[in-house]
Amino acid sequence: MKQLRPLIIGLPILLAGCSTLSNVSWSSLSPFNWFGGSTTVGDSGVGKVTAATPLDHEALDSALGGGYRLRGGMETRNGGIVAFYQALKDDRVMMTFYGPQAGKVERVEVTDSAVASAWGVKIGTPFSSLYPKAFGACARGAGEDQVVCAAPQSSHVSYVFSGTWHGPDELMPSDDTLKSWQVSKIVWHAGNAG
Repeated sequence: MKQLRPLIIGLPILLAGCSTLSNVSWSSLSPFNWFGGSTTVGDSGVGKVTAATPLDHEALDSALGGGYRLRGGMETRNGGIVAFYQALKDDRVMMTFYGPQAGKVERVEVTDSAVASAWGVKIGTPFSSLYPKAFGACARGAGEDQVVCAAPQSSHVSYVFSGTWHGPDELMPSDDTLKSWQVSKIVWHAGNAG
């Protein structure tokens, strides 16, 4: 009975403490997540997030293994309203998931330097190590997406390159200029267009 006394005394304290930890993602404490491989962007999706994943907090948290804090919202895109969830670490947006409200994930934008493509491309990879030239693979992007290039291995993955450019926004920088540009975002999309 003497051995049970500390357990009987400590159990209510432990249980009371659990209620104050409501923001802890308990799935991240699972032993299966301790030694798991890192998340990658591939032809079918980002890690366990695919075109079949519902665009909701619970489904995304489960698919991401609880390693991120999620926040949702709505925005206008291409003349329509889309829902999104941002995955944050240390209050920095690492991934953004897009799709129709109450629908499935259609697009994921990755800015987390710990997440690479299945072919080893990650944030910071230089243009020159992936493409000999922009023609046939790249196009001018919109907004912050300066230049978008299709991944050679998948019609579902694109790389966004950013760098210094002093020319007009509507013109593609020269191949010589692009050489030093780096991947600033990896994009997965369910359709065949980025």
